[in-house]
Amino acid sequence: MRQASEFQAAILADVNGRRGALDGRIAALRPRMKLAGTALTVEVRPGDNLMIHAAIALAKPGDVLVIDGKGDRTAALMGTIMMTACKQLGLAGVVIDGAVRDSLEIDEMDYPVFSVGTNPNGPTKNVPGRIGHPVSCGGVTVHSGDLVVADADGVVVIERERVEALLPLARKKVEDETARIAQIGEGKTAASWLEGALRTAGVLKAGESL
Repeated sequence: MRQASEFQAAILADVNGRRGALDGRIAALRPRMKLAGTALTVEVRPGDNLMIHAAIALAKPGDVLVIDGKGDRTAALMGTIMMTACKQLGLAGVVIDGAVRDSLEIDEMDYPVFSVGTNPNGPTKNVPGRIGHPVSCGGVTVHSGDLVVADADGVVVIERERVEALLPLARKKVEDETARIAQIGEGKTAASWLEGALRTAGVLKAGESL
C-alpha cells in the first residue's frame, strides 16, 4: 500500500489497461485531497446510511469506505460527525457514489472524501444493506480488499491480486514520462509515434508526412 500510494491515479489506471477508473462524477471535494488504501465495500439504499454506520464500526485503520449509494444526490449520506469518526479511527478516506454534506468542515478537517456532490438534506437510518460484498461504484465493480487510489483526477480501483505485478510497470511509466517531458523541454515536442499512427488510421497515405 505504501508503494502504491506513491503513484498518481492516472499512472495506475494506465498500467492497469486503462481499467478501474470510476466515473468522473465521483470527484474530490477539494482538488488537493488524495488517498490510498484498502476497500471496505458498503451497499446502501438511496438516501439511507444505516449500513455506513455499521461499516465504520467494523472498519480497520487504512481502510477506504467504498459506498454504493446508487448515485443518489437527493440526500447526503455522510457529514462532519461520521467523517470525524472515520478520521479518528485511522480510515484512509471515503469514496461514495452518492452525496455528502458539511463540505466546509470536511475541508477544514483535511479528510479525503470523493463523492458525486453535496446536499444539505440528511439521510434516514432504517434500511438494511450489505458490507463486504462486491459493489458497483462509479461503474466499476469493487471487492473488499481491492486497492483504492484517488487524487484530483479521480478514483481508480485495482483488484488486490493484480497490484503487486503492476507496481514495477507503474515505476517504469513514471520514468518514461519523466524522460519524455525532459525531451520536450529540449525542444523535441513531436511525438515519435505520431506519423505511424496517422498512417495506420488512414489519415496519411504512403509517402505523405505532416
